[in-house]
Amino acid sequence: MLIGIDVGTTAVKAALFNEKGQALRRFGKTYATSRPAPGYAEQDPAQWMDLVLQALTELSTGVSIKAIGLCSQVNTHVFVGDHNQALRPALTWQDTRCAVDATVLDSKICSDDKIHWWGAPLPVDASHMLARMAYIARIEPDLWARTHYVLAPKDYCIAALTGEVVSDPMTHFGILDQSLDLIEPLIALLPGSKERLPRISPFTSHAGRVRNGLPCAGVPVVTSAMDAWSGLYGAGISEEGQGLYLSGTSEILGLISNKRNPTPGVIAFAKCEGLTLHAGPTQSGGASAHWVSRLLGHDVADLFALAERADLHHVPLFLPHLEGERAPLWDAEAKGSFMGLTSATGPAELARAVLEGVAYSARLVLERLEDSGGRSAEIIHHSGGGSRADLWCQIRSDVLGKTLQRTAMSDAGVLGAALIAGVCVGLFNSLAEATKDFVIFDKVFEPRIAMSARHHTRYQAYQLAYEQLKPVNKQFTS
Repeated sequence: MLIGIDVGTTAVKAALFNEKGQALRRFGKTYATSRPAPGYAEQDPAQWMDLVLQALTELSTGVSIKAIGLCSQVNTHVFVGDHNQALRPALTWQDTRCAVDATVLDSKICSDDKIHWWGAPLPVDASHMLARMAYIARIEPDLWARTHYVLAPKDYCIAALTGEVVSDPMTHFGILDQSLDLIEPLIALLPGSKERLPRISPFTSHAGRVRNGLPCAGVPVVTSAMDAWSGLYGAGISEEGQGLYLSGTSEILGLISNKRNPTPGVIAFAKCEGLTLHAGPTQSGGASAHWVSRLLGHDVADLFALAERADLHHVPLFLPHLEGERAPLWDAEAKGSFMGLTSATGPAELARAVLEGVAYSARLVLERLEDSGGRSAEIIHHSGGGSRADLWCQIRSDVLGKTLQRTAMSDAGVLGAALIAGVCVGLFNSLAEATKDFVIFDKVFEPRIAMSARHHTRYQAYQLAYEQLKPVNKQFTS
């Protein structure tokens, strides 16, 4: 048996898998994000660990566990002390308070260096590890002095489970170059940062064993990967030219291509496990759906039936920049907007507008990815909680003009973490073999010509609206 765990943006999700990749038991419980001030988004790491331990207890009862794999949200950072204890709430990837520190760091790096390091002129943004370190060093110098490591959520949980501090290269892509070596000139911009980095090991390496006194004591824990890479394997991606669409709190788009064309706003990962991933995460996918559900007084589960009833002639245009935007814009000052409202616009039309606006943000990412990878992704593997609604999947297919192949297992990160663990302990020969053998699909969505034409026009308006609203948004930023 294998256990896969995903410490996500809103919940810890986990599952117990047998040797055939079948999920025999599942676990899922949510936790809160604290927003004490504009731009702040914090979580309590102790809540992650409480739920991880609950998951291990419930999933392992009465069975023998071969290995445990964890993945997690990325660009969320925990500052830990000498006993790996959290010194403050974690700054999540949605937290934009470090934008000023990011701008200062970014101004010291030329575009040529970025392309040399990362394969694309990617900016140092508010969620970058170095920006987070610079902010804490400036605002909380006493806490910075007591900080021994800055860790991602999965690495914090691995340290709590095993006592070992270790991470993987893709979780730290922002400070590693295309050879997966530490970028010394970048790290040198912030004295004291290098000493606070964890040891870096491959995905399938053995991180340690669960300590005595904890559930699953003695079971191997694998280093594993960030959510996008774990989700990549859990969505069945293993070959050149395949596309990825993970829909959760944010939308994560990916394309596998050995070609590299430096493209602004795109994360061109270094080759890892034989794959070169071009990827981009938006800021607000499922988060937008949850927001409009609260606004309209509906459960998220009811949102799609409501949107199904919308009169398409009166659906406004929505920009899902509720907490700024990440790829490919990397604009912390961006704001959410509805445009084209009329007296005929009702709850159904607002709901539909949000679903469409999120899809437009995904199209913007995908177009840049195809520029970066120098090829088109005709069929895209689609997974994540946001992929469970057929309406939203069809809207995405229409907007992207692509065939979406949906995975039967919605929690791709959980499955991917288990597959990585299985490779570590020798149950599978390789990650490519594991994905082909165990990932299955339940439905295919084809783009409809008439709807794709409608969305193309609205997508052009979406891009224009973002540009035209920039000076307006600045009025709400100071």
